[in-house]
This record gives sequence, C-alpha cells and structure tokens, in this order.
Amino acid sequence: MDRMAGPPAAATESAEATARQDSTIAIAVFVALAAALVVLFPFPPVLDYANHYARIWLLSGGISERPFPEIYAVDWNRTFTNVGIDLLSTGIGPLVGADRLARALLFLAIVLPPLGAISLHRTLFGGRHYWQIAMLSLGWCATMIGGFINFQIGLGMALFFACADLRLQRRNFALLFAWRLAAALLLTVMHIFSLGFYMAIVCGLEFSWRFNIVRSKAGLVRLAGRLALALGACVLPPFALYLRSPALPDAGDNGLALAWNDSVVLIVMNLLSAITTYIPLVDVVLVLPLLLICTRASRAGDIRVHAGLAVAAGGLLLLSCVSPRHMLGTGWISWRFPIMTALVAMAMVCPFASLSRRQALMLALVVNLAVFGRTGWIGWNWWLAQKDVAAVEAVLKKVPVGAAVLPLGHDPGMVSGLAHSSRYFFFREETFWHLPTLATPLAHAFVPTLFTAKGKQPLSVLPPWSEIAVPEGNLLSIGVLLCPAMMQVYENFTPYLSDWRGRFDFILVANADILDRYVGTVMPAGLTLIEDAGFAKLYAIDKAPPAEPLSIPAGCAAAL
Repeated sequence: MDRMAGPPAAATESAEATARQDSTIAIAVFVALAAALVVLFPFPPVLDYANHYARIWLLSGGISERPFPEIYAVDWNRTFTNVGIDLLSTGIGPLVGADRLARALLFLAIVLPPLGAISLHRTLFGGRHYWQIAMLSLGWCATMIGGFINFQIGLGMALFFACADLRLQRRNFALLFAWRLAAALLLTVMHIFSLGFYMAIVCGLEFSWRFNIVRSKAGLVRLAGRLALALGACVLPPFALYLRSPALPDAGDNGLALAWNDSVVLIVMNLLSAITTYIPLVDVVLVLPLLLICTRASRAGDIRVHAGLAVAAGGLLLLSCVSPRHMLGTGWISWRFPIMTALVAMAMVCPFASLSRRQALMLALVVNLAVFGRTGWIGWNWWLAQKDVAAVEAVLKKVPVGAAVLPLGHDPGMVSGLAHSSRYFFFREETFWHLPTLATPLAHAFVPTLFTAKGKQPLSVLPPWSEIAVPEGNLLSIGVLLCPAMMQVYENFTPYLSDWRGRFDFILVANADILDRYVGTVMPAGLTLIEDAGFAKLYAIDKAPPAEPLSIPAGCAAAL
C-alpha cells in the first residue's frame, strides 16, 4: 500500500460506522477544567514552575526594578534552544503581564500534548472516536508535574506540526521541505527534545500503514531516501543555530553529571514517568482501564494500528530504557522519552472503532471516569498545596527589598499518606524545591537558585552575585549547615554555602512543619526567627559568628 493512501478501505468504512463516537464535549470539558485549575491556583505544586515564574517576571520587565539591574543581565548569545518561554516573556510579557503569561504557558503545557495526539489521531483515522478522550489522561505525567514547560509545549507543537506534515506529503516536495525547515526551527527554539520527537513522528509517518514497504528492495530504497531528506531538513536549523551560538549546557559542578538508570527497577520506574504524578499507585489504578481497553480490543481483533508510528513508538521506548538520567548539566533526561512513547502509542491505535450503542456508552463511561478521575486527583493536590504557598507568601512579606535569601528545607526521609501528597511527585521528588525563588518577584530579593544555566536560559548573574549563584539549584536540607559531612559533599556545587553567614541576610526554610531526618528542628546558632508560617519559616542571620563552638546533632551521622 502506498504511504499516502491512508488507512485501508475497511478502516474507512469503520470510520464511518463510528461517527456517533463524538469526543468533542469531553475534550472541551477537560480543557475548561485545566484552565480552571490554572486560574484558581496561581502557584500549583509543579516543581519548576515557581522558578520559571520568577524568570518570566524578570524578563517581562521586572529586571529593571530595584535591585535587579545590579544582579541580572540578559544575553541571548548564551543559548539557542529551550528559550521559547523566555522569548515570549520578553516579547509579550510587558504587554499582558508576567502572571497572565506564566499561567497561559502552564495551561498550554498541560493541554497541548494530548490535544496534539488527538489531532494526529483524527488525521490518521478520521472521526471523533471515544479513544481520543483517553489521550487526555496524558496531560498529567511526571514531566508536567516536574514543570518542564518548554518541553511540554514543544511536544504539543511537534504533534500538531506532524499533522500538517502528513497533509503536505501529498503535495510537492519543495513545499514539504520548506515546511520541515520552518517546523524544525520553531521546535529547536522551543526545546531541542521536541525537535527529536517531531523527527521520530515524521519518520513513522513516512513509513506506511503496513509493513509491506520493507518486503521489497525498491521500497526500502525509496523509504531510505525519503527518511534521509526528512531528517536532513530537520537537522539543518539546529546545526545553523549551533554554529552561530555554540553554547551548550555544561555539567560542571552542578550535581547533574552523567548518571544512568542502571537497574531493572530504575528502568521500570522511569517508564512509569509517562503516567505518574503525586502518588504513583493512584495513577496506575486510574490508567489501568485504558490499557485494558487496548488489550481487549486486540483480543477481539477490533483494533487498527499505524505500522510506521508503531516503529517510531518502539524506537522511543528503546530510548526510554537506555537514555541517561542526567547529562550535560540537564536533569531527568530519561523522563522525556516515556511520555513521547505514550503519546505516539495512543495516537497510532484505534481500538473498538465499530461498536453497538451500548458498547459505545460503556467505552465512553470507562475513559471519562479514568480521565476525569485523574483530573480530579490533580485538582485535589493543587488545592492541598495552597496552604504551603500561602505560608511562603506570608514569610516573604517580612523580607526587605534587596535582601539575599538562602533557601533550605527539611528533608523528612520517607513520607507517606495523603496529608502531604502534593509535596511529592513521581517516586518522592519534591514539588516545593523552587517555591523560595518566589522571593524574586514577591519580595524583590536575591535567591541563588534561579535558573540561569548557560546553554538553556538567556538570564545571567552579574558579579559579585555570580559568586554565590548556581545555574541548576535545588533545596538542600537545613542539616547542611550543621553537618560537616553534608557540607563537604555539597559545597563543591553550591558555592553559596561556604560563607552563608556573610553573604545572606535571611534563611527561608521550606517544609518546616515536618522534622528533618538529619537535625530534627535544630537550627544553627546566631539566627533569629522572624516569621513562622508552619510550612515556611524565616530566620534573620546574625553576621557575627556565634561565640560557642558548633554543636553537631546526633542525626548528622545519617549523612555520612
């Protein structure tokens, strides 16, 4: 079968039979609920969002307000990719306001990937099948809750661009080549991984609905030629941008050097990142019915599959298993491929295309319960986290303009139960790491952990502030100030710790209402409690060192 011919005749007839399976209302409701969540909860428990928000605020005009002209500068020569939200912040942020823009970008990060998968599914199979509702469940995944906003938006863009690519394959080659150049340029600017995702989809679409193409030498030669031209068009824009601005992320000493998922357990956990949010068991339970639908349809022989996209999904699955966790100063690289795999896998199949009215209603009921059950679970956790956000906002009201704030936290070790489920996601990754960076827009204060990585952000830190800033900071335990062993481990890539008493004015402790596993509630001498808001506490730092010798808590032995 020719790759342009579309699905087989039987599939076309089946598509006509499924015209009553209308997914439009459910999709509209999901989009409305996602918008409502973003409007109701300004700082949801999404790991990187607060840090991105602070940078969006600076680039939207806040950098000109005191004291930031002496602290930050914008240099677009630092990077050529991963700057989509930065460009929008500079271009339209001053017009619409940083808060509206940040919320709009978060909304797009949620809805664009599943909507892109739905659009590709409709382009391939035609009609509005109930299976398309199931794809909305992929709006919630580890990369979304991790706050990888550029990446998430890039995934959606890649899927929509692939739909246009499929339509243009029926036209002249010059137009198709020009489109791929333009798409590759936009995706490179948004996020380099989204370009890789687009290339994988395009290769799958260039393949065929059937595997017949690989059965003849002539077919393989034609396929190889088309793939070479497609990949050539896609790699030209990033290569040209790299030659103009050769700034790549550098592992350096930020704690994100090369690391692998080097065990079966880690690989399985990594694969689950495609569906996991706050408590993985809840997500698995809510996604399991969708997997059962495909299994049952396959056994019944009522499932259609696009062979080329199946090959693409297989390749992405392989990358999910073999890619490193961290590399080149970038964290959780291996999280990126499972969600790509899931999006392609759901778009490439059409289960139960021909159903009786009763069967169709049952299918609609199952997928709606699964999708909106997950959305309700997300909403519950976002509501739960608002008291923690309020605590941070309360203590930041006590911080004067121009102050330097040292962010630390309480590391409780293992936490279970629903009471604090919003504070952790995936397999115990904290969602509150970057809440202290809200000191930048809310208190006009300096925080050393704002994202300023060369090769990924255009924002840079000016000296002497650069001496105590890190490009990819996280939230260390308060024990680092009391446990020499911890200080020795972390001071290599957290230079602000070496003279924290002399360089900072305040310590903001997050997760303060839970005991730290190393030091409990013990704090270093020479601190004055300014505000206790439960989850967040603010201490003023005495610039003179304490007279008494440092007392090392017994729990510090756990840091060895």
